[in-house]
Amino acid sequence: MKTKLTVLTLLLSLFIVTSCKVEPKEINYGNDHCHFCDMTVVDKTHAAQYVTKKGKAFMFDAIECMVNELNRDNSEENMSFLLVADYANPGELVDALAATYLISEKIKSPMGANLSAFSSKKTAEEMLAKNGGELLTWEQLKAKLSK
Repeated sequence: MKTKLTVLTLLLSLFIVTSCKVEPKEINYGNDHCHFCDMTVVDKTHAAQYVTKKGKAFMFDAIECMVNELNRDNSEENMSFLLVADYANPGELVDALAATYLISEKIKSPMGANLSAFSSKKTAEEMLAKNGGELLTWEQLKAKLSK
């Protein structure tokens, strides 16, 4: 009886520890829906995700949807992760606070803001030179989209 109780306690402890892990979740492209606009998330070059401090992940079909959601709720301080797709590496999510953003009419995004993110500022500058537009930091982007 004592062995069964020990095993049950161990399994319950393992379940609690693993179920409370706060980390990004994999985006299920073609199935997940945008938390802001409810469109299906399909574009691996423009998707975004935030994860709350409680570990709940929310997917977005476009970076502008995530920014608009955060601007609407003023909830950035409640997030453990803010992630955006790196345009140069489709499907790879990077830290939104460290990314460089490009708004260029020559690079279309799902919701029409023509907004892309880059993990490398150098790559963003190269894309700016090639396509025109405007480079922004996270703070500048939030301010621009809040107008």
